[in-house]
Order: sequence, then structure tokens, then C-alpha cells
Amino acid sequence: MTTAEQAPPPPMRLRELVFGAACAAAVRAAARLGVADALEETPMSVADLAAAVKTQPGTLRRLLRALSCQGVFVERPDGSFAHTEMSRLLREDDPHSLRYIALWCTEPWTWNVWPRLDEAVRSGRNVFEDVYEREFFEYLNEEAPESAYVFNRAMTTSSEQSARDVAALLDLGGVASVADIGGGQGQVVAGLLEKHPGMHGTLLDLPGVVANADARLRDGGSLADRVRIVPGDCREDIPVQADVYIIKNILEWDDDSTRRALANIRKAARPGARVVVIENLVDDTPSMKFTTSMDLLLLLNVGGAKHTRQSMVDRLTAAGLVIGEVRPVNAYLHAFECTVPA
Repeated sequence: MTTAEQAPPPPMRLRELVFGAACAAAVRAAARLGVADALEETPMSVADLAAAVKTQPGTLRRLLRALSCQGVFVERPDGSFAHTEMSRLLREDDPHSLRYIALWCTEPWTWNVWPRLDEAVRSGRNVFEDVYEREFFEYLNEEAPESAYVFNRAMTTSSEQSARDVAALLDLGGVASVADIGGGQGQVVAGLLEKHPGMHGTLLDLPGVVANADARLRDGGSLADRVRIVPGDCREDIPVQADVYIIKNILEWDDDSTRRALANIRKAARPGARVVVIENLVDDTPSMKFTTSMDLLLLLNVGGAKHTRQSMVDRLTAAGLVIGEVRPVNAYLHAFECTVPA
């Protein structure tokens, strides 16, 4: 088996790369079949595992062998299979589960747009609307409810995991109010309110998103009396005043949408307010393989882009924000600490 110490020669590595779709499809198949959930902490024979997930033993062995070459599951000398650190991440009950992220990145629509990447590179615009004859999120919500469900679960999972890192990073001592702009279901603002009992918060996102806000923030929830939920589109208006504004992973649209969102923050915020912008970067991160791949997917589906450090600096400066420290949040996110000038 190939190891990091025995990297394949370039011709074999290129062969592996062009079969990348097979690897992604194998991960998706394992997630949809529930293989990781069925496999307990003790190794299982292929026959027992196949019975548990209702597949043919022979074809399941082929799937598991392909995945074990990538470090997802491990085949033992007796032919049974066991978990690895990566395969556990496909379990739905794992606290760091990436099951829905894996499904989201391999949803059916992705297979139809990836082959047209050359068109997107030539034109500089998304090809999703050419293929599906409608805007991405409109298609998702009206034509692909299962994919929309997977997307929402993936975003919730990602937010829950990064919320802990954001809460650990930010010094909000003495801050009376925080607003999470485009904050999804509110995992980040909920985490911050739990860490700072004297603080109040606001969550702003599209009506259909905040309608499913974190249970802690809704009526009867443990944080409901300290939070305001505002349905809205930050590209149109931000009717919120706060000491600290957080904008996480939403400045990835076309440049005009990004410009309008930042202008609305600038208009809403009082002089001296902090604006913390949290984004993936494509040029300054230990997770560049993941981030650059997501950058290309954004080009395909919405015509958006992940940022370089400089492109983010340029946009924040153009919005009239004063940039201070730029710090890593975790292996794939950076925080740009900004203030609103007088």
C-alpha cells in the first residue's frame, strides 16, 4: 500500500488524480449505506457487515478495499474490516462527524457541473444556471428537497464544529452585544452567548433559515431571552446595531453582493464597533487542497470565490473598515479583526 513515505511516481499519481471521482463516489456510497454506523469498535467480517447494511458481500468488499487504500477503514489480515480515524468521521453520532459534508460535496448536481469546469474558467461565470436553467438556491429549494436537506445539515454540522473554535478565539470580555450576520441557524452566536452570560445577541439570516434557528435561541430555549432573531438579507439591509459584528463564510458570492453586504455593515455599525470577518483562504492555510477545491465548486454553482488574504484585505478596506489583526481560527478558517472608524 502506498504511504506518505513512498509517494507514487508522477505518472501513477496523475492516474490516481483522474480517478478522483471514484474516490469521492466511494465515500458517498459508504455514507449513504451507513457502513461506518454499522461497524462497531470491534472488526467485522464483510459478510456480517453486508448483512447489516443490506448489500452484496462481494461488492461491499470491493468498496471497502477501495476506501481502505485511502485510509478510510482498514482491512485486517483475516479479511475483516475495522475503523480508522477517518472512517469514524462518517458516523452520524461522531461529535466531529463529516457525514453530511461528505454527502453535500458529492450531491447529484455536482456530477453534472464538474465536467464543465473548463467553460466556467473561460467565461468566469457559473455554469449551474446553464445546466439547470435556474439559480442555484432556487433550484435546491424548489427542485431538490433531499439535496437542500443535506445542505442544511452540512452547514449546521460545520457551524457547530467551528462555533467552538470561534468562541475560544474571540475576546469578548466587556462586550454588551454581538450580531451574527448571515449566521445560519445561529450556532456561533449561541456559543458566544453561552460563554458570556452578560451578553445579548442578534441572529440575522434569510427567513427560511432563521425559521429553523438553534433550539437554544427560539422561544422557550435557554438563550431566548438574550437574543433577537431578525429575518433578512444582509445584501439588502442590516437593521442591527451591536458592539461586535461577526460575518462568517458569507462573503463568497459575486463581488457586487460582497460589496453590498459590507456596505450595509458599515452603514449599520456605530463608530468603534468591531467587525470580525471569518473566511477560508486559498493562499494561507494548511488545508489548501480542500479550500481550493471548494473555491472551484463555488465558481461552478454560484460564480463565487474563496478569498486570498490580499483579496479579503482589499474588500474590507474598500468598505471603509480598518483592519487589525488577522488570525487563524483553526486549520481552515482565518479571522480578520476590523473596526469601524469614526
